[in-house]
Amino acid sequence: MYKYDTYDQQIVDARVEEFRDQVKRRLAGQITEDQFKPLRLMNGLYLQLHAYMLRVAIPYGTLDSRQMRMLAHIARKYDRDYGHFTTRQNLQFNWIKLEDTPDILAELATVEMHAIQTSGNCIRNISADQYAGAAADEVADPRIWAELLRQWSTFHPEFTYLPRKFKICVIGAEEDRAAMRLHDIGIQMVVLDGVLGGRIHVGGGMGRTPMIAPEIRDFVPADDLLSYLEACLRVYNRYGRRDNIYKARIKILVHEIGADEYRRQVEEEFIAVKALGLDPPKAEFDRITAMFADPAFAPEDGAVVDRSDPDFALWLDQNVKPHKQPGYAIVNISLKPQDGIPGDATSAQMDLMADLAERFSFNELRVTHAQNIVLPHVHKRDLHEIWTALDAAGLAPANLDLISDIIACPGLDYCSLANARSIPLAQKITTRFADPARQRDIGELKVKISGCINACGHHHAGHIGILGVDKKGVENFQLSLGGSGAEDVSLGKITGPGFDEDGVVDAVERVTDTYLGLREDGERFLDTYRRVGMAPFKEAIYG
Repeated sequence: MYKYDTYDQQIVDARVEEFRDQVKRRLAGQITEDQFKPLRLMNGLYLQLHAYMLRVAIPYGTLDSRQMRMLAHIARKYDRDYGHFTTRQNLQFNWIKLEDTPDILAELATVEMHAIQTSGNCIRNISADQYAGAAADEVADPRIWAELLRQWSTFHPEFTYLPRKFKICVIGAEEDRAAMRLHDIGIQMVVLDGVLGGRIHVGGGMGRTPMIAPEIRDFVPADDLLSYLEACLRVYNRYGRRDNIYKARIKILVHEIGADEYRRQVEEEFIAVKALGLDPPKAEFDRITAMFADPAFAPEDGAVVDRSDPDFALWLDQNVKPHKQPGYAIVNISLKPQDGIPGDATSAQMDLMADLAERFSFNELRVTHAQNIVLPHVHKRDLHEIWTALDAAGLAPANLDLISDIIACPGLDYCSLANARSIPLAQKITTRFADPARQRDIGELKVKISGCINACGHHHAGHIGILGVDKKGVENFQLSLGGSGAEDVSLGKITGPGFDEDGVVDAVERVTDTYLGLREDGERFLDTYRRVGMAPFKEAIYG
């Protein structure tokens, strides 16, 4: 994984001291909240309903054991002993005191972490496939390109004050495990005639106007990729709406002028940008690439995993995925226990995951956009020992991609923008479907819950999506069906009138029962829905 050089460390340390002075002046009353707000947001500090929230960047979801231990330490010392992993592969602390934030950022800087550009109208944390460097189906490790983009976008003078926040995702396989086409820019690394490059999609996103990013160019050679993205951002920065926050995202620009006109302008801008020499020299690219070399895998020894423990066997089948290296596996750690809060982990759990990564996964962990954690490189002989430790810590639900593996935003329990609570609803759904055998019978079914139209819970991309709205001062929940953030990307459709909290749980159950009655052999929920359409589900929900 990437390690800071002297320059990286200097700019992070300098930002900490700059913010320390800003906080000091705010606490002394020398600047107002209105003056302080843009300064704190540049450092990932939000003022929520009950306290400050600090969002820590985890670039492309990759971190090592010392960094995970630091997050655990901060949770214990400065928060309420837990952290919340998010759909942008970041981590949020929800109970931060303003006077502590400079010290927190200083401690993060000692392990090459920060909160820069986790808020504001800038290029946010670059996200990537959580199986990068481990998956057998990738043509290139997307983290190399994500790191290049991180360095390019950090403090970029032209893109520090964009019309609106901007999100970029990079994947390296045909299977999309990171919702790539629901980003402002989505890049899929591909090989054409033996040459590595990127397929570029621009103008995706969720929120109040969800859109799937159209393909803008089917192939940009890797040597031109940075210049091409610079051109994409320049066109947006030039024409993006700054007069209306609801129409400021690049998806609105692409939609209003059309993908063809946007593409024409980008291609024209690209000619000018390419002449500037922005793409990295080979020596720099090679330096970054070397940081992502494969670890020292052990030779294949033919070891057979003992599946005699039925609970362990269920976990193997659901949460463990194939690895590109014979003898190894990818372990998914579920942060979705029954009655838990999706994405939350205690300091003790974070310490345990750090220990397991250090002992069994070459000191590396990943955060997924589904709010889980991955140990990317695990030898098969160690799987039972890992499962035993996870099970004792409440981290071994065998529910990856099942109905209880719910994505949910913090909702009205924390967020000042929310209209409804997401967490209690997620807990009620997991309780209703607590039977593991029932979950496995239903199969892959991705439930996603947002507490407001901003869609931080990705409800538009849920096989079953739930949106909380305010209906005359009362929480109301809209149900949608048929969304997907994968390579078969689609946006869910609203079923009809909304429900109260208990009513939407009943509606979810009626939807799943209808699916079980209609499915054909081998069909997932999404397959059945696409085959039969909305009508039978709507009839079951509303009668």
